[in-house]
Amino acid sequence: MKHIDEPRLEIDLGYRFQYLTEFMGFTEEDIQTIHGGAALLAPLVPALVDAVYAKLNAYDATWRHFVPRQDGYAGEIPVKLEDLTMDHPQIQFRKQHLARYLEKLVTAPYDGKLVQYLDFVGKIHTPKAGNSHIVVPLVQMNALMGFVADAVNATILGSALPAEAKTKAVRAFSKLLWLQNDLINRHYAK
Repeated sequence: MKHIDEPRLEIDLGYRFQYLTEFMGFTEEDIQTIHGGAALLAPLVPALVDAVYAKLNAYDATWRHFVPRQDGYAGEIPVKLEDLTMDHPQIQFRKQHLARYLEKLVTAPYDGKLVQYLDFVGKIHTPKAGNSHIVVPLVQMNALMGFVADAVNATILGSALPAEAKTKAVRAFSKLLWLQNDLINRHYAK
């Protein structure tokens, strides 16, 4: 039986990520599968980003978080929720961030720098980073991650890949998104 230093899981990001990847069985083969899917997924990123934002726009509980000024955005901000349209410059700014995130998932080396980035993705949705006035409730983050996971799975399953490659890809991306979900949830813990 392997000993895990549980308090260290809460303070050492690398240790936490190593534990999670080992426990889930997220392997080098999974990373290669994800990187190998870049050619398939990269052309679909704009449509996936649009689908995510259409879903976010469908609910006031998710869309309202885009009214305040987003960290790093210098343009005009909407006065009220009704002013925030899909073509608003702040939404275009946020869509660019999501596209870069998705591209990074399928192209970046899985090293300490990426782990810190994935952790920051979780942190930026809380008052701990970015605009401290934007606090996205955990239920909204979990809903979003579930939607993204389903969209990625649907893309893979709808592709022309052979069945074995589809299975590997779905499993690899599922593990990756669970890793990301943990690195979101940890910033909501009291």
